[in-house]
Amino acid sequence: MRIVRFVTRGKVKYGVLAENVVRGFQGSPFAHFKCPGNSVTLDGSTCKLEEVKLLAPCRPSKIVCLGLNYRRHAEEAKLPIPSVPLIFLKPSTAVIGPDDSIILPHLWRRVDYEGELGVVIGRKAKDVTEDKAKEYVIGYTCFNDVSERYVQSEDGQWTRAKGYDTFAPIGPCIETEVDPDELKLETYLNGELRQSACTSDLLFGVSKLISFISSVMTLLPGDVIATGTPSGVGCVKPGDVVEVRIEKIGTLRNFVADQR
Repeated sequence: MRIVRFVTRGKVKYGVLAENVVRGFQGSPFAHFKCPGNSVTLDGSTCKLEEVKLLAPCRPSKIVCLGLNYRRHAEEAKLPIPSVPLIFLKPSTAVIGPDDSIILPHLWRRVDYEGELGVVIGRKAKDVTEDKAKEYVIGYTCFNDVSERYVQSEDGQWTRAKGYDTFAPIGPCIETEVDPDELKLETYLNGELRQSACTSDLLFGVSKLISFISSVMTLLPGDVIATGTPSGVGCVKPGDVVEVRIEKIGTLRNFVADQR
């Protein structure tokens, strides 16, 4: 099932996307989530996909991101492989949805795309064991960990570089029926393939990440874990189009714009 969040006739709703048709359902998919595979109650409304505006499919209180979770990305960044998951946060104010614009900061110098698999938490999670971790997941989505590299280098930590408004594109949907451990991930810049990897190459897999992060902080419904980016990151400029494609989930497309 592909869960989407969308606007129709000025109203924000959740729905199920199938064959370019969106069927609305009652309330939020997080309100009654207990375990993977939960059904939703349709409200009878139906729209063609082209008649609605897709939004980010969830509204996270926080986004927990992973640094250096693919070996080749660590190598291209000339940084050591972490012995434990290297986590940092993006604010909820950075979130945008499909086809929204990534707005470059006033004093940007180098802004990079980073295509990633996003894990969407379905219910409150604290001190979760690895064997139970996926029971707390409502589904998976595409994520772009947009980053300002000069700021990242200047600060020595990553909050400012990763936290600008519009630097957390999410979407286009939450896919509830997919195995996250064996998915092909690709990032395209202006139609040219720039990143290609499989989630089986993650140094720390989804279950490990949920268990580790929930031992540090409580994860809430709608929170997103961005699992890290593979090698092939690169810079963007105004007018560019970035697409993160993950098999069995979909394509997250965003445009790059300058506010100067």
